[in-house]
Amino acid sequence: MFGLFKTKTTEEKLYQSYKKLLEEAHQLSTTNRSLSDQKVFEAEEIMKKIDALKKND
Repeated sequence: MFGLFKTKTTEEKLYQSYKKLLEEAHQLSTTNRSLSDQKVFEAEEIMKKIDALKKND
């Protein structure tokens, strides 16, 4: 109830998009392997950003 209006941090937003990309990659892995690989690459780039944010803290 009290966390209702809490805004997400940059790290939380990045992690959410990371998970979404991995889910898309998993779904695409059976139909379009090259597009799936592209989604995995994008997810890895986001994970690098998350790691950089953690190192700066």
